[in-house]
Amino acid sequence: MDLIRIGHVANTHGLKGEIRILSNFRFKENAFKVSNKLYIMNDELIIKSYRKHKEYDMVTFKELDSIDDVLIYKGEDVYIDREKLEYSGYLDEDLIGLNVYNGKKLMGKVVEILKTNAHDILVIQNGKKHMVPNIDEFIKNIDLEKKRIDIKYIKGLVDED
Repeated sequence: MDLIRIGHVANTHGLKGEIRILSNFRFKENAFKVSNKLYIMNDELIIKSYRKHKEYDMVTFKELDSIDDVLIYKGEDVYIDREKLEYSGYLDEDLIGLNVYNGKKLMGKVVEILKTNAHDILVIQNGKKHMVPNIDEFIKNIDLEKKRIDIKYIKGLVDED
């Protein structure tokens, strides 16, 4: 099983076992489907219901019908089995560790992905840290097999020294 983090339990909601999950996971519409299995604190939980409420993903689980059943999950991370998740393309986790090239010059490796309201930002490190928006204007190609990302050269995007 290959578990990937999809969010964080912010709090409980009401008395009937509903939890509030904060998630900026790109494929959450597939992750939070009824009957999917999620993992919190190594417990396998089956989704009974899902809805959006403000910035939260509201979830209830089968056999957990009271606030007392879910209170232990408050503050914990939420995971899903990658093999059971339906998605096309790549997950953000796939980009960590890839080499980033500006033309033929190696800029470094992706060490982190920052989430912003506008778009994700790749943090690239090779001594210095560079930040490159993960959008088509800056990213030419992502090749997971070759573990390589090619960026478009844009003057001022990265320090030249």
